[in-house]
Amino acid sequence: MKLYNTIFNKLKASRYYFDAFFIYFTLKKYLMDTYFIATVLVFLSAIFGYINVRLLKMPNTIGLMIMTIVFTLSVLLLSYFDPTLLNLEKSIISSIDFKTVLLDEMLSFLLFAGALHTNFEQLKIQRWPILLFSTLGVLTSTFLVGGVMYFILQALGFDINFIYCLLFGALISPTDPIAVLGILKKAGVPKKLETKIVGESLFNDGVGVVVFLTIFQIAKSGLDNTTTFDVVQLFGQEVIGGILLGGLLGWISYRLIKSIDDYDIEVIITLAAVMGGTVIAQKLHLSAPLAMVTAGLIVGNDTVRSSSMSETTEKYVDKFWELLDILLNAILFVLIGMEMLVLVFDGKFIVAGLIAIPVVLACRYISLFLPINIFKKKLDFVPKTNLIMTWGGLRGGISIALALGLSTEMHRDLFLVITYIVVVFSIIVQGLTVGKLVNKFKES
Repeated sequence: MKLYNTIFNKLKASRYYFDAFFIYFTLKKYLMDTYFIATVLVFLSAIFGYINVRLLKMPNTIGLMIMTIVFTLSVLLLSYFDPTLLNLEKSIISSIDFKTVLLDEMLSFLLFAGALHTNFEQLKIQRWPILLFSTLGVLTSTFLVGGVMYFILQALGFDINFIYCLLFGALISPTDPIAVLGILKKAGVPKKLETKIVGESLFNDGVGVVVFLTIFQIAKSGLDNTTTFDVVQLFGQEVIGGILLGGLLGWISYRLIKSIDDYDIEVIITLAAVMGGTVIAQKLHLSAPLAMVTAGLIVGNDTVRSSSMSETTEKYVDKFWELLDILLNAILFVLIGMEMLVLVFDGKFIVAGLIAIPVVLACRYISLFLPINIFKKKLDFVPKTNLIMTWGGLRGGISIALALGLSTEMHRDLFLVITYIVVVFSIIVQGLTVGKLVNKFKES
């Protein structure tokens, strides 16, 4: 009610007095209604998606985010003449807890869908480099990014504790499987390399969130109040527990699907596994992302499919999760574009964000160096694997969601702006050019 009254009083005080009552009662009736907000997001996704397919012809994730950013900038420009639309968009964004929506609700569906359509046999062949990429790579990148940004921010005049810079390193280091999966499909990346990038993204997402939560706990409680045992326990519980839960969910889903031949119920079983598994993981403080990736890989495994699903079931399961993946992706990237309204645009913040782009890329390149060289002779790596994986390792909504979870004392506004700049550059610039980079090395 407070929100409605605030908006109403501002409109009433302006020269748009006659519009105030209409806007007020409209907002009062619909604004806080979840259905209304979801409708707006789906509507924008549909309109922007249509324009992208007809005119821009970009990968959907990139096209949607560009159009949403342009739309939001246009709304900001129009606000100088009439703030009505801007107030509405701000109210919608402020009504959405982006961190909760993405990490606790949408992410499980997106990761399960991504894992379901991942080539399990190729993933098994590449399992050891993927394991190193998603663990050692994330940890190395976290400390490298955190260390370099600490000195850069100090040089720019920011008085920031090192632990908060490590938090930024943790939230920006994982590559986003949602962005990666959507773009690499159209980039023409060789299958062997695509498996490495996609596999890394699926697993380092869960590991990255756990690393972030661990450092967050240390930053919140203080280093003196946190023991090594606490860190190991938290990490082990989240990672190992999440994988075990995912394995159990995948096995149960497989047994249930195998015991019947009814495609609509079998689709519902996969949906129940994701929703129920997410709730269980949250209650037991396990990693829901890792659980869903594991479950998705088991259910999507060709061996499991052939022994448990009919041709009709397989078709419907794949189509259902593909459609859900596309829909949630569209909504997510519209939300990312709209999130710029919550940013505090300070000149020094923007400078720090622009400097962070090459820092993050350089640290990722270094963090991949050791795992690649360890397995270079054992596995057939394509030329310039390190460079392609660096440029193709996109950041996305997960990084923004984690940045939104920072407290004010952790310099939330600063790191949110830096994160947003890195993510936008990653998705738009890297996403649009990774295909050209791959083709260049193919020809050389």
